[in-house]
Amino acid sequence: MITYDSRDWWRALALHRSDTVRKLMPLLILVGLFTAVVGYVEVRYLQLSKNSYVSNLPVMHSLLGFAISMLLVFRTNTAYDRWWEGRKLWGQLVNVSRNLAVKVAAMVPPEQSTTRAFFERLVGTFPDELRRHLQLEKTRLALDEKPHPEIPDFDRSKHVPSQIVSLMQQRVQRMYHEKDITGDQLIVLNTELVQFLDICGACERIKNTPIPYSYSSFIKKFIVIYVLTLPFGFAFSLGYIAVPVVMFIFYVLASLELIAEEIEDPFGKDGNDLPMERLAQMIKRNVEEILA
Repeated sequence: MITYDSRDWWRALALHRSDTVRKLMPLLILVGLFTAVVGYVEVRYLQLSKNSYVSNLPVMHSLLGFAISMLLVFRTNTAYDRWWEGRKLWGQLVNVSRNLAVKVAAMVPPEQSTTRAFFERLVGTFPDELRRHLQLEKTRLALDEKPHPEIPDFDRSKHVPSQIVSLMQQRVQRMYHEKDITGDQLIVLNTELVQFLDICGACERIKNTPIPYSYSSFIKKFIVIYVLTLPFGFAFSLGYIAVPVVMFIFYVLASLELIAEEIEDPFGKDGNDLPMERLAQMIKRNVEEILA
């Protein structure tokens, strides 16, 4: 995720890696050339601007422009809601991990270093494995160069976050049966453990449920048709000046759609996606400090 100062206008105006201008430049050039050809034919040969019926085309574009702007506003707001919900879920994961580490540190005495190290390793590992799971990374690498003797390697063909929570749940149950914790403490720890998979399931809901295809497809078709008909309306009244005007309108409309596409899946690796790797490192560091 890009961190920035919202008051720094110069940096905001500069081009960066995730700027839509870079992605749209080939299409902007094509739209500009198409508009120039239409303007040339109109100015040199057709001169349809003298026809009163043809001169009303800009009015039609104005009406359609209002409709497409409403669609894009809804599209962008929906995508941002998904991005913000993902950020809240990862913020909740930070709190849950710290709370579990604090409670384990309070319930398990320092003499039981093996148990404390067990939870330290798994609680610190869960965020990173959740990040990999959400990014669909298939890897057979070990979680650590020096794996804990009681923590087996995970089966990457299965749901890794569930395996981590299952190991922690088994360890908590064993602690209860061995009288290391009381029944009340068992309930407290179970309450924290349940939230790990709740967060994972909520993130999967965002990841696996995109915006309905028919809605996304309709907006893209609407933008393309709208922009391709703009030269026929603006060239009649603006001539060659229609070239930069149409290019700018296409840039605005297409950029809104590209931004919505990028932020509707906040768990990717784009510049505007959530900083899951940094959050995972922060959680791991916090847990190690608590259970040290």
